[in-house]
Amino acid sequence: MDDAVRVRDAAHEAVDDIEPDRLREVLFDRLSVAPMTPAVLALVSARAPETGVDTDTDGLAERAAGVQLIYEGLRLTRSLAHDEPWTLTDENDVSGDIDADLDVLAADVLVSRGFYLLARTDAADRAVDVVRAFGRDQTLRRGEGADVDALDQNLEADVFALAVVAGMTAVGETPSPAVLEYASELGRECDRGGRLQSADAAFSESTTERIASLSAVGGGSDDRVPSSATDS
Repeated sequence: MDDAVRVRDAAHEAVDDIEPDRLREVLFDRLSVAPMTPAVLALVSARAPETGVDTDTDGLAERAAGVQLIYEGLRLTRSLAHDEPWTLTDENDVSGDIDADLDVLAADVLVSRGFYLLARTDAADRAVDVVRAFGRDQTLRRGEGADVDALDQNLEADVFALAVVAGMTAVGETPSPAVLEYASELGRECDRGGRLQSADAAFSESTTERIASLSAVGGGSDDRVPSSATDS
C-alpha cells in the first residue's frame, strides 16, 4: 500500500468515532485533502536505519498518523488565529459562525487524538514540546517587528523533527541531533506559504539515505525541540 494512503487511512480511523456526524465530516474532509507529508516522513525515518525491524505494522502507521493529526490541528489553529473567520462573516450569517466554531472544535480534536496515538511512545514528550513551542511562537508573532514567516515555519520544522523521533524510536533507534536538524530544515523547505509539498515531491531515495547516514554519526538525541526561533 502507498505510504500516503496507509497513513491517511490510519488518521481517518483515529477520528472515526467522533460525534456529532458533522464534526466528523469536517475532520474527514480535512484529512482527505491534506498532504500526508509529516506522517510519511515518520515511515521513511523508521526504514532508514537498517534495524531489521518490521516497519509494515499498524503500530507504526498509528504513530505516523499521530504526528499528522497534531500537525493538522496546529495548522488549522494557526489559520484561524491569522484569519479570525468570525470577523469575516456577516453578523446575520449563522451558518458562517457555526462553520468557524466547528473548525475550532476540529483543531482541538485533531491535536488531542494525535496526542492519544503518541501517548505511550518515546515521541510523547516531544509532541508536548511541539505544542508549547507553537503557542510561544504564535504569541511572539504578534509583537512589533516579529519575523512572522520564520515564526510560522517553526511549526513545520518542529513537526518534521517529531516525525523523525516517532519513526526512529519505533524501531529502537534514537535520532541524533544532526538527524533532527536535517528534519527541521526539510520542514522549512517543504512549506509553501502554509501549504506543504506532497510527500512524493518532498522526499526521494536520497532523503532516506541522508537520514541513515546522519543516524550513523550518532551522538545521542536532544530531547528539546531544536528548531524554534524562541529556544535558547
